[in-house]
Amino acid sequence: MEKGSVVEVAAPRSPMQMKMGDELEGNTSALRTAETFLRLVPVGLCVSALVLMLKNSQQNEYGSVDYSDLGAFRYLVHANGICAGYSLFSAVIAAMPRPSTMPRAWTFFLLDQVLTYIILAAGAVSTEVLYLAEKGDAATTWSSACGSFGRFCHKVTASVAITFVAVFCYVLLSLISSYKLFTNYDAPASRPTAAIEVAAFPG
Repeated sequence: MEKGSVVEVAAPRSPMQMKMGDELEGNTSALRTAETFLRLVPVGLCVSALVLMLKNSQQNEYGSVDYSDLGAFRYLVHANGICAGYSLFSAVIAAMPRPSTMPRAWTFFLLDQVLTYIILAAGAVSTEVLYLAEKGDAATTWSSACGSFGRFCHKVTASVAITFVAVFCYVLLSLISSYKLFTNYDAPASRPTAAIEVAAFPG
């Protein structure tokens, strides 16, 4: 050791600091567990809604109907498939006990928002078509179809209801990812805009 050198000794952590650190670590672990669970739940929900709609068809003396006959129901199937795959992938990533980074937090935030709107739009459009099938539309002389294809409509109703439960899960996930992003990281600094001079011409 050279003469005159100063050795810095780290001060021991106080019991209060240790307690706060343990509570913070426990809260982070609990939040990660809740997030992982919420990301796994839509997998089962979306797959159930998808399979229920895929197998939905009916044929009787009035004719035949299949989910693929209507674009809204095809979109519902595709949206549920995309959301199920994303939910499974994101649950695996969220379950890994790795420190959060800004790119990862932004990625989860943006994808959660996009998937929430995708699955919400699928449920809303399918609900509108189902309503028309149930009630009909006198203005366009479109009679109710569910009176003739009741079993088909019942399966559509179940699939749409399950889809909206998945929407609720995605809303919670969007809130969690927003909380994790905006409480841990500051918003990007805005660049100063240069003043624009406007020439004044005499009248």
